[in-house]
Amino acid sequence: MKQINLMVLFLLCISTTTIFAQKNKKMDIIAYYTGDAKLIDEYEVNKLNQIIFSFCHLKDGKLSVDSSKDSLTIKHLVSLKAKNPQLKIVLSLGGWGGCEPCSAAFSTAAGRLTFAKSVKEVSDYFEVDGLDLDWEYPAIEGLPGHLYQAVDKPNFTELLKTLRSTLGKKYELSFAAGGFQKYLDESIDWKAITPLVNRINIMSYDLVNGYSTVTGHHTPLYSTNASEESTNRAVEFLLKQGVPAEKLIIGGAFYTRTWINVEDVNNGLYQPGKHVEGVNFKDYAKTYTEANGWKYFWDDKAKAPYWYNAKSKTFATSDDIKSIKAKTEYVKAKKLGGIMFWELTLDTPKDGMVNAIYEVKSAK
Repeated sequence: MKQINLMVLFLLCISTTTIFAQKNKKMDIIAYYTGDAKLIDEYEVNKLNQIIFSFCHLKDGKLSVDSSKDSLTIKHLVSLKAKNPQLKIVLSLGGWGGCEPCSAAFSTAAGRLTFAKSVKEVSDYFEVDGLDLDWEYPAIEGLPGHLYQAVDKPNFTELLKTLRSTLGKKYELSFAAGGFQKYLDESIDWKAITPLVNRINIMSYDLVNGYSTVTGHHTPLYSTNASEESTNRAVEFLLKQGVPAEKLIIGGAFYTRTWINVEDVNNGLYQPGKHVEGVNFKDYAKTYTEANGWKYFWDDKAKAPYWYNAKSKTFATSDDIKSIKAKTEYVKAKKLGGIMFWELTLDTPKDGMVNAIYEVKSAK
């Protein structure tokens, strides 16, 4: 009898270890997606765990799908789940400049309930798996001219409470969180919202943004000095706030931030310049070439690449294959919930950034 008990205990230990090993190995690859119903078929959907359709907006206080084209796209995304059982489809509200009415609409209990009911109605109609809130930003300035007020912070908590009670537990609920310190300090009541959401998608990019007149790493894994924003800085802050590691998703950038009129000092890094439109990852190979005057640099402390063109005095910063792999290794080491990125159509359909993430995820 004692031998049988020992055997049962041994098998239970093996089983438990296996369960925890599987849990720790799981990391989600989450794609924000702005394309249409056809373009998605060019990409390796089998390597993704979640696609976040971007974007829906507020109309008369309700979640609105903007057009028949968007409606067709959402329906097609949902249809992909038949061949990809790991896949979840989530609708996103807002985006940069896309949440102008949010502060006012979510300022009353009635407004929050109206919105939550519309989310349930739209989600049930399309048979999607949940909602991602991309309000940039509660309580602090986002796009100049958009309403923001201190009361946004408690109202955001109340909004999530209303959404969770209206949607129930089966729906995914997440939000895109600014990765910079002012947002982390002032926009969100982290202890209050953590039990209400499945994940927090940290926008650990645009940490040096288009309003900056000085160059820098826009999506570094680590800070190189005490005042520099970074992915790790945001993660460590949120872990200290008590957010479970498995609810934290870090962000990758599939596009460069670019500055002109940058003098050839420190290869353009941390120098004055004028921000201009950047380049998408799928165009890196034909843009950032030596023939075009570009040199590639790797900041080993930040785990981030950058490019400088001395002839045109142009500087560019982003993620690339090397840095996105480093971020994915970081997710595994920290046992975070996964990695997301902006956005899928900026990648090459094959052998690009998504594939690099997937390779690291799948490696033992």
